[in-house]
Amino acid sequence: MRRVEATRDVEAALGRIGFVHVAGVDEVGRGCLAGPVVSAAVILRPDSPIRGLADSKLVPPAERERLAGLIRAEALAWAVAEVGPADIDRMAIHRASLESMRRAVMSLAPQPDVVLVDAFRIPSLLVAQRAIIHGDRLCASIAAASIVAKVHRDHLMAALHEQDGRYGYARHKGYATPEHLAAVARFGYSTHHRRSFRPASLFDKIVSSGGTPSDS
Repeated sequence: MRRVEATRDVEAALGRIGFVHVAGVDEVGRGCLAGPVVSAAVILRPDSPIRGLADSKLVPPAERERLAGLIRAEALAWAVAEVGPADIDRMAIHRASLESMRRAVMSLAPQPDVVLVDAFRIPSLLVAQRAIIHGDRLCASIAAASIVAKVHRDHLMAALHEQDGRYGYARHKGYATPEHLAAVARFGYSTHHRRSFRPASLFDKIVSSGGTPSDS
């Protein structure tokens, strides 16, 4: 997919009708087998544009790092929140993702007047909100949130790799790559894995080798 810079059109339109602090929020790690789901919320300064904001999936890693630093330094406010594997298993991933977004928004200071959310509405959020399909590609504040969340989570997974290098977290960040599936088949689930995530490809690999999944 071609990278297109997100704009502030929605944020500016909301500003013209009286919303002063417009926050964008997004999550990363929803489809991973291991690690937390992470959300970030960002309020950009209207008078301090940051060039190059786009969906974090379309931004090269080195550029993501640079942009994340700029966002943290120049935004009016930003916050990050995590929901870990045990709570993901208890709540289910959709609810856990929404909860991580709610926590990120509620951690902002100042609090936003309105929140732009990528695709979903956040339950139990006592702030006006607007769900925008493909918001991380369209809205600068949501794109900024996606970049901050992605960089934060990548650093977390690299730290987990330092603690336990068997699974290759630094390379695949917890996603279901062949390398990751092979490591789970060999070593079982770690404390950082989501027990409720059981991909068929993992079972196929284990059954074909005559083994059974185990926890470690």
